[in-house]
Amino acid sequence: MRIGVDVGGTNTDAVLMDGGKVLAWTKQPTSADVETGVASAIRVVLADSGASPAAVASVTIGTTHFVNALVERRELDRVGVLRLASPSGEALPPLTAWPRDLVEVIGRRCFLLPGGYEVDGREMAPLDGEAVRAAAAQLRAEGVTAVAVTCAFSPINADMEHRAAAIVREVHPEATITLSNEIGRIGFIERENSAILNAALTTLARRVVRSFSRAVAAIGVSAPLYISQNDGTLASAAQAEAYPVMTMGSGPTNSMRGAAFLSGMADAIVMDVGGTTTDIGALSSGYPRESAISADIGGVRTNFRMPDVLAIGLGGGTRVHLDPALYGAAALDEAALRIGPDSLGYRLTQDGMLFGGDTLTTSDVARIAGVVAFGSADRLPALSPTVLAALQARMRAMIEDGVDRMKTARGAVPVLAVGGGNFLIPGDLRGVSQVIRPPHAEVANAVGAAIAQAGAQVERVVSYEAMEREQAIEHVAALAREQVLAGGGDPATLATVDVEETPLSYLPGRAVQVRVRVVADLAAPATPSLGASHAA
Repeated sequence: MRIGVDVGGTNTDAVLMDGGKVLAWTKQPTSADVETGVASAIRVVLADSGASPAAVASVTIGTTHFVNALVERRELDRVGVLRLASPSGEALPPLTAWPRDLVEVIGRRCFLLPGGYEVDGREMAPLDGEAVRAAAAQLRAEGVTAVAVTCAFSPINADMEHRAAAIVREVHPEATITLSNEIGRIGFIERENSAILNAALTTLARRVVRSFSRAVAAIGVSAPLYISQNDGTLASAAQAEAYPVMTMGSGPTNSMRGAAFLSGMADAIVMDVGGTTTDIGALSSGYPRESAISADIGGVRTNFRMPDVLAIGLGGGTRVHLDPALYGAAALDEAALRIGPDSLGYRLTQDGMLFGGDTLTTSDVARIAGVVAFGSADRLPALSPTVLAALQARMRAMIEDGVDRMKTARGAVPVLAVGGGNFLIPGDLRGVSQVIRPPHAEVANAVGAAIAQAGAQVERVVSYEAMEREQAIEHVAALAREQVLAGGGDPATLATVDVEETPLSYLPGRAVQVRVRVVADLAAPATPSLGASHAA
């Protein structure tokens, strides 16, 4: 049996699964200390199912803590930045175009050092080991333990980053080092930004992941702990501590993977409706479509892998802005009505009219329209048919526009409606062939965490003149398979789910950037029932 947990800003959702069956599920308030809410949710699903903690084979947790920390500028480490790209790489210093408040938190401890490679792999300047040594000594003297190392074109040749890291470890043993080639892609500034953000989250990642481990252990569960990543695969606790940025898009990803699993559909649009927003993504072969453009995280451009997700300001707690004097109007000027983007969020159960409050929300509108039956109707206003129709039409337009923006081809597409507010999605939408609400849709995020697989994505620049195309792709795929097996994957279930080739016309030798993603179920000793789930 497997436990999946998704920690959101308002609720912590958990499910207990045996193969493809959900045995128990719950929604619990997210606690300030993280640990308490996770433990409470796990205890509930174990108690409801009557399962023993010893029967649990794995626990997977998805969390928004890291992206929230960046957005809120809290609990971030000071970072020392080593850029190996001088003299040519000094035009735009590190942290250029970053939000000022974020720079103030992590500091401007940047060192522009000789090194780097040209686009064709030639050395731009030799690494200056003494300069790296001096920078590391200065960071140690200042008490800065988070270090980000970036070298020009390190995805083509990572040697200088690894040599610099070895020197930093020798001089500053307490340092935690992030290498840009292990996180981002070829774009230099975005890759450097990604490495810096990852380094800034080092201490928080260690604290959060270890609090999860304590919560699980306190219940008596001795199964391995995994953290879900942006691409729908798993990271071990140690990997999540080292690469927290790889988990920042795991919330929408878990929902999409859960929706695919619960519905049996591999290609569809997924709409995950929470209390504040609706996250819209696209499934391709059962996995979230990856964003092809730079992702903005907390005001910083990055280029690590993130799901292609559109968030619109429509959720179960979204406020409806309409003068109460117009509630019974026979005619309504469209300009007099506005929905969101602000939301009551976790205060919905206190301030929403359904729960005795005075604020009109989309959930109240759904209750008035007879779509849902929860809450109390005592304080709901008497909306005229005209006003009710206008509100529903506005929400419908927001949803249909979101679907159109995520579609990549003409024609109707299926939509999977999940999340606690999925009742806001009408059953008939323009451009949609059918709206499917799979069983347990309200906890699809936790289901997605529970069924996640071990996975790896490897990206290399190869020459199709030096080796045949099939041979080159197989070489990259073999590296990915090696990483999956090292992460606990079952060799019998290894599968290549995505191969992407990008010709690099500016490089000689028919150079191509090859990216391969491989996944596998967790090996039987860790999760004996996962193979059955996959087959289902």
